[in-house]
Amino acid sequence: MGVNVRGRSFLTLLDYTPDEIRYFLELSAEFKRLKANGVDHSYLKGKQVVLLFEKTSTRTRCAFEVGARDLGMGVTFLDSGSSQMGKKESLEDTAKVLGRMYDGIEYRGYEQKVVEELAKYSGVPVWNGLTDLYHPTQMLADILTVKEEFGDVRGRKLTFFGDARNNVANSLMIVCAKLGMHFCACGPKDLMPSDDLVAKCREVAKDTGAEIELTDDVKIGAKGADVLYTDIWLSMGEPEELWESRIKLLRPYQVNKEVMAMANQHAIFLHCLPSFHDRNTTIGENIYQKYGLEAMEVTDDVFLGKQARQFDEAENRMHTIKAVMYATLK
Repeated sequence: MGVNVRGRSFLTLLDYTPDEIRYFLELSAEFKRLKANGVDHSYLKGKQVVLLFEKTSTRTRCAFEVGARDLGMGVTFLDSGSSQMGKKESLEDTAKVLGRMYDGIEYRGYEQKVVEELAKYSGVPVWNGLTDLYHPTQMLADILTVKEEFGDVRGRKLTFFGDARNNVANSLMIVCAKLGMHFCACGPKDLMPSDDLVAKCREVAKDTGAEIELTDDVKIGAKGADVLYTDIWLSMGEPEELWESRIKLLRPYQVNKEVMAMANQHAIFLHCLPSFHDRNTTIGENIYQKYGLEAMEVTDDVFLGKQARQFDEAENRMHTIKAVMYATLK
């Protein structure tokens, strides 16, 4: 495949063509094969990357750190307490300094404009580890997992259940549109992706054969689905006072065995994690004590069931992030 993305930032999949996205996925699968077979692939020795985290994460941090080290690179981690970015030093100045010291910059935080400004002023590739609008590295892991299960993803139906205006649902809709899949957002009418983003994705879909569907009917969302996907009901940074109203609004869209039974027999379950599928977390136990819920966005029997692929998906974060770093830095 004659694709070259060297030197480019990775901010949203809207910036990439279907062929370029498929290139990332093919490269990810190759890196996964190399790691599984113990084959050295430290192709980027001597390069240095910095990880800027305003939002904490297990999978994103570990995937970037392990991926970078597998490629032979040095890694610096900076959280919000370790950097003066936006406090004593402007974002523009920080970007210019980091760009003089590092070959690539990862950012995980809140506003999309932050990662865009880092890319504008740093002069090196910048990778979006998550913002309020988009989560593009997660999408590559998700679709790699779907490809491993079904092969060709074109025409496959992926349904996201819950708050479909969040960064994960936004990015799922984009990647499905780019790759000719059927994306369905299933949730309350007031929690759907923005009209502007839906219009952009439907425009992309005209060329790829994708389908974009929005519904508040669980039966419609689950019918014919090959992938059932959900996310936690309250995102990081949102006030705990929203739990009661969010539970009331989203409880009908919980992925449980009844919903799974409505989908295709071969359907798989995905979740970007972390998940409140039991009471074995502080938040999970608090929710049980206040509202009597044993699980929230997904029930334990589905999460631990034979159709669940969320831990394959989590591992694939490492392989796909490695592919993004290599392709943009090689």
